[in-house]
Amino acid sequence: MTYRGVVVARNGAVATSQPLATAAGLHVLQSGGNFVDAALTISAVLTVVEPYNSHLGGDAFVVLYDARTRQTHALNASGPAPQAATLERFRDGIPLRGIQSASVPGLVSAWVLLHERYATRELAELLQPAIRYAQQGFPAGYRYSQVFHAHADLLRQFPITWRELLPDGELPYPGKMMTQPNLGWTLSRIAAHGPMEFYRGEIAQRIVRHCQHHGGLFTEQDLAEPPAEWLEPLRVEYRGYTLHAQPPVSQGHILAQMLNILEGYDLHRMGALSADVIHLQVEAKKLAFADRHAYLGDPRFVSVPMDVLLSNEYAERRRRQIDPNRAANRVAAGEIEHDTTYFCVVDRYGNAISFIQSIFHSFGCAEVAEGTGVLFNNRMTGFSLDPNSPNVLEPGKRTAHTLNAYLLTREGELAFVGGTPGGDVQVQSNAQVICNLIDFGMNPQEAVEAPRWQHDTEGLKVERRVPTETLVALEQKGHRVLLLPEWGQSGAVQVIAVHPASRALLAGSDPRCDGHAAGW
Repeated sequence: MTYRGVVVARNGAVATSQPLATAAGLHVLQSGGNFVDAALTISAVLTVVEPYNSHLGGDAFVVLYDARTRQTHALNASGPAPQAATLERFRDGIPLRGIQSASVPGLVSAWVLLHERYATRELAELLQPAIRYAQQGFPAGYRYSQVFHAHADLLRQFPITWRELLPDGELPYPGKMMTQPNLGWTLSRIAAHGPMEFYRGEIAQRIVRHCQHHGGLFTEQDLAEPPAEWLEPLRVEYRGYTLHAQPPVSQGHILAQMLNILEGYDLHRMGALSADVIHLQVEAKKLAFADRHAYLGDPRFVSVPMDVLLSNEYAERRRRQIDPNRAANRVAAGEIEHDTTYFCVVDRYGNAISFIQSIFHSFGCAEVAEGTGVLFNNRMTGFSLDPNSPNVLEPGKRTAHTLNAYLLTREGELAFVGGTPGGDVQVQSNAQVICNLIDFGMNPQEAVEAPRWQHDTEGLKVERRVPTETLVALEQKGHRVLLLPEWGQSGAVQVIAVHPASRALLAGSDPRCDGHAAGW
């Protein structure tokens, strides 16, 4: 029994973290648009109705499946550090908030590449729902209101941000109509003049002018070249399925490494939510994260040994380091010979897109460029200031990213598309959900709702719905178990599956957030 029913559809399905975004995307599909048409509408709407999670001033990563060619493609739309962002400038540290912590925004550049290659509708048409919500308003939900109230003290430190996000000066409450007029202006400019207006037109000029007056680093040259680029996904095999994940600078390789390691164990025999399964998943996570810290950086600046890290031989070497009865306290890298929005769409033709966008922490750098409504990321804080780190800050370099999206195929056919926000919890949740789907045969809603764990420096945090005998056994294996609420905040998973027999679409959405799946 699940908290929500799984959505079953024949002609298209959408799963997002916000009901208004889901409705907008579904409408595009029902009116004849394809997967990218729907994705562009959803992406824009989310910047309006979930501004604290993602915005035009943020980044995006995409993995998509082209049903006609049966090929998958990855899109990296993360922006680099401005040219003025040097180690010398930030020798005392990169501030968590304020425009200096922002990297060049990449989300709109994702719109550029996606629209020119796959869209069937004019961008101006696809942006209309977002423009309407920004200009005419939308009703605040409970989560929307809670997030604003929780961050009210932060927002008050940035008066321009307060005015741009809260034009009447009042915090939201459920049902209150919320508008962002200047964001509506920006979206309208993009609709009228094309997305390059954001990087080279009046919008860019306003962004640079704001930086000049408020200590920001962006110049016209920093914004002039949209950062998005097409890449080949990382691919590994898992129990007859092929995982297609984000390549660096995304940490999608962590998910791939975890599955590579877990492939060597019979998880199905051990049973879902057993201590043995959770223990092996956690230990695989520790090993993969150790490699992230040692090797992950911008491939344009450093060599990232993906061919070794994702090899079966390397997975076997790492697997031998796992004690099935004891948690590892310290894990070294192998030897080589914060807030976000995720959604997915499958259209009537079998095309699929896995899309994640973010401004990093809640409200990003907390600074809006005056007159634009654009809230910026604080992704620069992801850089290391250690000159020996592969992720060390350099002008024009992309920081290592927690953002990652995935899909799975079987014999070239789409099987699953999914993902979640959640910082370092993303790959942990994704691995658990994939195991639920493949190893334990759960449908998407069951896989999403199943109790989850997350591991960090504090210990192994586990939702209270995990059986007591499992918790006791995990402690006996040496894990420091910390209990989360029955429904923790470990991401907001969205999943769409293709039923292997009927080819119907099965969509699930996480009740841990405002998520909503729909289809037709």
